[in-house]
Amino acid sequence: MGSEIRVAYTVMGDSVNLASRLEGLTKQYGIGMIVGNNTRAASPDLVFRELDRVRAKGKTEPVAIFEPIGPAASIDKAMGNQLALWHQALKLYRAQEWDMAELQLLSLQRMHPDVGLYPEFVKRVAHLRNNPPGAGWDGTWIFDTK
Repeated sequence: MGSEIRVAYTVMGDSVNLASRLEGLTKQYGIGMIVGNNTRAASPDLVFRELDRVRAKGKTEPVAIFEPIGPAASIDKAMGNQLALWHQALKLYRAQEWDMAELQLLSLQRMHPDVGLYPEFVKRVAHLRNNPPGAGWDGTWIFDTK
């Protein structure tokens, strides 16, 4: 980009925009890194925690987002159990089983107070219980900010 005198190098495109949006969501989930499905698929030796399905600002299609946890060989039993409980809670959340999801999330929050993801979903469950998303809801959370 630029002219013959001044050249600027940059990256552009849909993937770059999505990466920027995902980076902006890290503070919302209280975690250090979020990746999309393409990065997850390109990293078969890593374990990931599925975080959510989101529709980021400016996007029409929801995307699954993930937190890299670490190399599969380094995941201990305690982390494996935490991930299994989380994925169970996420399934309950997407099924709109608010009471069961909340119990699971509160249990996870109590066992792992340092994980910011769990209180975020506890707040969401309270919101969705009072504002039901309807029968056709697929669990996608919509973000209006960059």
